[in-house]
Amino acid sequence: MTTAKRLRVGLAGLGGVGLEVARRLIDGEVPELELAAVSVRDAEKARRNLPQLGDAIGLRSFTALADDCDIVVECLPPAHFRDIAISAIDKGRILVPLSVAQLLDHWDLVERAQEKGARIVVPTGALIGLDAVRAAAEGNVQSVTMVTRKPPAGLDGAPYLVQRGISVKDLKEPLKVFDGSARDGARGFPANVNVAAALSLAGIGPDRTRLEIWADPTITRNTHRIAVESEVARFSMEIAGIPSQNPRTGRIVALSTIAALRGLVSPLKIGT
Repeated sequence: MTTAKRLRVGLAGLGGVGLEVARRLIDGEVPELELAAVSVRDAEKARRNLPQLGDAIGLRSFTALADDCDIVVECLPPAHFRDIAISAIDKGRILVPLSVAQLLDHWDLVERAQEKGARIVVPTGALIGLDAVRAAAEGNVQSVTMVTRKPPAGLDGAPYLVQRGISVKDLKEPLKVFDGSARDGARGFPANVNVAAALSLAGIGPDRTRLEIWADPTITRNTHRIAVESEVARFSMEIAGIPSQNPRTGRIVALSTIAALRGLVSPLKIGT
């Protein structure tokens, strides 16, 4: 019996999400995949957190990560997104981006992926119900609205707030800090609402998808509520995710990434 060759995964970033994904791949949770290389900003910190580096797992530059990896998972600050994405796409790899909001301002990468024979696979992340949204979008969808509520620490420092001098520190009651399109929300909160970008791509696009963002000192979880009106169904859904060590990101994001990777190699795939 012939054993299929395992696909090699390159991981860009070892923050709260990336480190969890790395450890799960090393532990063999997806036997068909192996963690082959990582790319980080702080190599010494990476070696402390992941002792396997430099032995079975290579340490590469951002642009070299895709050289001999079949899949590249991007979980870095938005500033590094394009370098990682172009390197993976131009080598015909599968790119799994977690900075999904960056796709909205770098849409040329989708056309580039088609030209190069690459794929871009966006994990569900901290959302639920994207299958239902995608199915409804095959028909006529009148509206998609998302209301995000986060503890203030999860929004502090967002460019939109800094540019407008909006402080979310020492809040005593919920404060709506944004109301507009998913595209504008993704630009103003690039590290906070990748979920809104994913929702817009699954449904009716970033300009028609409406987004509210609240800084809410009364909650401890990142909460997203979605409402959809379409010709085939009206539905709403809500998820309240526990933040990771990075308050801008939920703990479920790492597990969603593993689930997306498993879907690439599993003989049985549930959902679209």
